[in-house]
Amino acid sequence: MKRRDAIRLLVSLATTEAAHASYLPMGIEPARRLPSQLWRNGRAATINADHQKLDAADPTEDYHGYHLHSLTIRSCIGHLVEPKESLPGRPWLWRTMFWDAFPAVDLAILESGFYVAFIDVGNTFGSPDAMKNFDFFYEKMTKQFGLSAKSALEGLSRGGLYAYRWTSVNTEKVGCIYGDAPVCDMKSWPGGKGRGVGSPDDWQEAIKAYHFDSEKQMMDFKGNPIDILKPIAAAHIPILHVCGDADTAVPESENTDIVRERYMAIGGDFTLIVKEGCAHHPHGLKDPTPIVNFILANCAGGETARKASAIAPKAGSVVRLASGQW
Repeated sequence: MKRRDAIRLLVSLATTEAAHASYLPMGIEPARRLPSQLWRNGRAATINADHQKLDAADPTEDYHGYHLHSLTIRSCIGHLVEPKESLPGRPWLWRTMFWDAFPAVDLAILESGFYVAFIDVGNTFGSPDAMKNFDFFYEKMTKQFGLSAKSALEGLSRGGLYAYRWTSVNTEKVGCIYGDAPVCDMKSWPGGKGRGVGSPDDWQEAIKAYHFDSEKQMMDFKGNPIDILKPIAAAHIPILHVCGDADTAVPESENTDIVRERYMAIGGDFTLIVKEGCAHHPHGLKDPTPIVNFILANCAGGETARKASAIAPKAGSVVRLASGQW
C-alpha cells in the first residue's frame, strides 16, 4: 500500500458520522517565530507570527505559488492551500463556491498569513445534504489540520447561500462573512420571480436539491439568507458585501439590500461596497485591500486584527466606487 493511500485509509477510519446540526427546510423538517504580514493599501507590512507546517496531506500541487493539498471528503473534492508564513492560530478563509474564480482576495489573504480552503459539494444551493458535507469538512480542517475554530466565509454569487445557511446554525464557528454579489433569496435567483432574469434550469435543480415536491414549497421556503439572520446577528458576526448596482442576475435590491436592512435593524454589523455600473461580473475589487482588512480585523486576532481594524471599512458604512475604481 502506498503511503498516500495508507494516510487516506487512516483518515477514513478516524472519521465518524457525528451528529450534525439540522438544516432541514422549515415546514419539511514549540513553534518557531517567522515573519507574517498585514495587508495595507495593497502592500504587505511585516509582523511576527507562529508558523507550523501542514504535515498530513500528500502530495501537494502548485496554486499561484502556494502549496495546495487536494483531499477527498465524503466523495467530495476539497482543497487546502497553506500560506508561506502562517499567522498565529492558523486562521483561514473558507470559499464556499467557484474555486479559483476571481481569486484576488484569496491570494491576498494567503499572503497575509491565512489558509484558504474549499470543498466542492456540487451545484446544490446550500441544501441540507450540502450542509452535512460542510460539517465534515469543518471538522477535518479544525481537528486534523488544526485550523482556527472560527473561519471567515467567502460567499461568491450562489456561494452566498452556503455561507449564510451554514453560519446560521454554526455561529460559534464563524468569525465573519464576506459576500460578493451573493445570492440571498432563491426566489430572486435562480427563481427569477422579481426583477432578476433568473435561471429556469437552476431553479428546477434547486427544488430537487431541497427535496421539495413542488415550486410552491420552494416559494414558501423560509430558509433563505434573508430569513435566517437573527442567530447570526445575535452572535455578533460582522458582514461585508461587495456588489454591482447594475447586476441583473442577482439584483442588489432583492438580495444584498434586504439583508443589509434586516441585519442592521436587529443590531448586526453590516458594511457595503457598491460598484457603480457593475453587473454580476467581474467579482471582487481590482485592489482587494478593503476586503482583506475586513477579514483580518475579524479573524486574525491580536495586533494584526487591531491594525487591520483601524483601516478596514467601518461597520454601517456604504462605500460607493465609480466605474474605473473597481
